[in-house]
Amino acid sequence: MAIDEAGGQSRIFGEVADLYDAARPGYPSELFDTVLDYAKSAEHSTALEIGAGTGKATVPLAARGVPLVCVEPDPRMAEVLRRNTARHPGVTVEVGGFEEWQPGERRFGLLFAATCWHWIDPTRRWELAHQVLEPGGSVALCWNPQGVLDPELHARLTELNRRHGVSGPMFDLAADYHEAPGTDGADRAYDHWPEAECRRDGRFTDLRSLRFREPVRYDSESYVRLLASISAYRVLPADARARALDAVATLLDAHGGGIDLIQFSDLFLARRR
Repeated sequence: MAIDEAGGQSRIFGEVADLYDAARPGYPSELFDTVLDYAKSAEHSTALEIGAGTGKATVPLAARGVPLVCVEPDPRMAEVLRRNTARHPGVTVEVGGFEEWQPGERRFGLLFAATCWHWIDPTRRWELAHQVLEPGGSVALCWNPQGVLDPELHARLTELNRRHGVSGPMFDLAADYHEAPGTDGADRAYDHWPEAECRRDGRFTDLRSLRFREPVRYDSESYVRLLASISAYRVLPADARARALDAVATLLDAHGGGIDLIQFSDLFLARRR
């Protein structure tokens, strides 16, 4: 995760690196298969993963034999990342933000970013991507938002967040998501979907947006642990965060002891011309 305009908000995950690692969802195997099929021209090259976090995407890529240089700015997250990838000798972890990181003469066949591209400086990110990629190298950016299935529960969670000062549309209705990300303004999670920005840059081609989905159920405790790892809750003062999370737990306990969601995994692909 790189520094954002708020001055480091994206690095607050290191405060709870182990919780982040345990609570955050991963990505489906089909997503990684799709990335590697698209990036076949890079199959003999090292991949660069930026904002690698604790390795939610790193481990599946490394398990497929992809050599990786992972750039992670928070040393606490990097420590967990090293632990999670210890059995994969092809993984190198370097601590630093993508904006400040120096690749030297290295160029990569694939740049991968899992749920972190929106943290990268928007005035520089495509230039940086272009600089580090080999000609014909691929960009793969992914996110994993969740949609609430029950409209009544969605409305109550949204109101709860408003009362407790949790900023942003933390809870989206599954019905607000469409067949592919970025194709309709109702996909509220994607004010930052990168396709239009990449197209304007003009130095990338073969742009693709894909969506994978599966149902998932969290019990109350597991869902509260997930929320406790999310930036909108991490930025709250500790007492305010505790009250907000307790309120979510109470609501879910009264709603059958959990929450049913659709787990989306959305992927954007592009290739350097």
